[in-house]
Amino acid sequence: MALNKEEVNVEVARFGKNAADTGNASVQIALLTKRIAKLNAHIKNNGQDPIARRSLLILVGKRRRLLNYLAKTDREEYLKVLAALSLRK
Repeated sequence: MALNKEEVNVEVARFGKNAADTGNASVQIALLTKRIAKLNAHIKNNGQDPIARRSLLILVGKRRRLLNYLAKTDREEYLKVLAALSLRK
């Protein structure tokens, strides 16, 4: 499930340093969290969709790797992102 431009811009404004800061780990984690939420809703309605389930697992793995990277490099930002996105680790 892809995100539209408005959803991306909202997350970039919320977590990025400027409007073009889409490569920041915090922004990427926020965007992945949005995509994961959309895929979860899709899987609840369409339980027999193995491709969506695999995509969900791939996205969760990417988000986990980015969270691990952020925890190693910038602990304060990591804790801020966890609190803002209501993630538990």
